[in-house]
Amino acid sequence: MSEAVGLAEFPATALSAAGEFDGERAELNRLWARGRKLLGCEVAIMGGAMTWVSERNLVAAISNAGGFGVIASGSMSPDLLATEIAATKALTAQPFGVNLITMHPRLLELIDVCADHRVRHVVLAGGLPSAAAVARIKRGEARVFCFAPALGFARKLVRMGADAIVIEGTEAGGHIGPVSTAVLAQEILPHLTEVPVFVAGGIGRGEAMLSYLEMGASGAQLGTRFVCAYESIAHPRFKQAFIRAAARDAVASVQLDPRFPVIPVRALVNPMTERFLSVQRELIARVGRGELSQKEALLEIEHFWAGALRRAVIEGDVEGGSLMAGQSVGLVTREQSTAEILGELVGQALAVLAARGMHARQRAPAPGRRDGRE
Repeated sequence: MSEAVGLAEFPATALSAAGEFDGERAELNRLWARGRKLLGCEVAIMGGAMTWVSERNLVAAISNAGGFGVIASGSMSPDLLATEIAATKALTAQPFGVNLITMHPRLLELIDVCADHRVRHVVLAGGLPSAAAVARIKRGEARVFCFAPALGFARKLVRMGADAIVIEGTEAGGHIGPVSTAVLAQEILPHLTEVPVFVAGGIGRGEAMLSYLEMGASGAQLGTRFVCAYESIAHPRFKQAFIRAAARDAVASVQLDPRFPVIPVRALVNPMTERFLSVQRELIARVGRGELSQKEALLEIEHFWAGALRRAVIEGDVEGGSLMAGQSVGLVTREQSTAEILGELVGQALAVLAARGMHARQRAPAPGRRDGRE
């Protein structure tokens, strides 16, 4: 396994001398050993797949810095995905993955594109995947990652052949579930040991990441922290919205009608928040009139979000576009290089381990003493 830039570049505020932390680094590597082995990288931190943001430049930068970048395929056609994979490979020789949306009408074709381009890690998101999709990915000799919203779903996915599970709490950005990361971790980590589990949602610092590793996670997934990386192609106005935002500014969208269930989306509040309510009303009416099936209406919602997100990320329309962000947006305070972000996360985790060791040494009885007495 090659030495990664991100693992070596710790910020001075976190580590006074990297050589003094060899023991802590060995402990961290022990904690996420399964994740590192599965991903094939030095730092078991996956980049969250963010449509329009997680493209070739950011994905390659994360992988080159020792983490694991993941392409967000979104609504890409098979040809567009093939182009993006090839372009990413031109920028990095390190492993990376591809995130596919289970409701994509051409999902099986996208899976075949990944196999043709020898992508070895495929992440299925957006709903419970079919057994056929999982089997097709495995026939292409790729590892299958699936999102699980509860322990029962996680176990079912493992039986279907998932090689790893991602549990993502409601604190995350974009499409979210109803349960917090902390509760999901307590529900799933102690009981699901057959495959590596990666924790996501609201993680912005190394101390939090370390706590989940010590609960049994094999790694973490972060998205929001990477939006303002120098290598991210997000528009400067989009990045500034993140830098200015507080955690409470990232809110979940509202579902108007329980008969028309939509997956909530967490984003920074702006006029688009209200616009989504109008879109739901229009689609509910069209389904009621028989103009659309419910599945077609849900696909239109996905296209709505994809277009709104593009306007914000690419064009910088922070009023009329969607500012999808997790609650960890409050921890994004400036632009940084991808390597610096990864180094900061690792450095914070190592600093906790080092402080813990120092306290343990201070509490240890002196030589010749027993229980602190002569």
